[in-house]
Amino acid sequence: MKTDICTISSDKETFGAIFTEVEKSVDYNKLPKKQALQLRLLAEELVGMLPELLEVGDGKFWIENEGNNFELHASIKAERLSMFDKEDILSLSKSGKNAASKGIINKIRLVAEGMLDGYLEASKVSGGGEYYDIYDMGVCSANAYDDRWLHAWSLSSYKDCAGDNKDGDAWDELEKSIIANLADDVIVGVIGRNVDIVIKKKFA
Repeated sequence: MKTDICTISSDKETFGAIFTEVEKSVDYNKLPKKQALQLRLLAEELVGMLPELLEVGDGKFWIENEGNNFELHASIKAERLSMFDKEDILSLSKSGKNAASKGIINKIRLVAEGMLDGYLEASKVSGGGEYYDIYDMGVCSANAYDDRWLHAWSLSSYKDCAGDNKDGDAWDELEKSIIANLADDVIVGVIGRNVDIVIKKKFA
């Protein structure tokens, strides 16, 4: 089942359409109270990433499910000149620190921003830095998810890397994160000027 595709923009009033589609999916699939709450929470986590990303262009949102396997999709197209502070993003490769990258939601958003802003290629030649560390820790095979994507980042891959050092800050953030504890995976994929964010959840 696939819900209607709704258009979202930097006008936060459009975000209401996201929750409308969530409720449609809950009702259509007759989800019990706990599962319905989890789907709503995942939608709220996604909405938390969107305002900055939608500064560069409008997006689309929809939900797909096959049985108990649910996916929340957001696709953003870079239509306007970037509104991101490029110096701030680039500085991550030098200082290795940026308050904006604290927390899992901000890390996912930062990866998506980097893809929208064309810094993905730069990450391949960078000498290090927090943005590139975040990306490298979650890099995965794009074809494993969507053969149209050129590059992809996965929260599951990021967790695997963070799990190698469970005393570190990355693992501590994962343990405290709603989306890291609720979602089975979050994938950020890029093709051309489009960045897709897919939140996956399988209910028991």
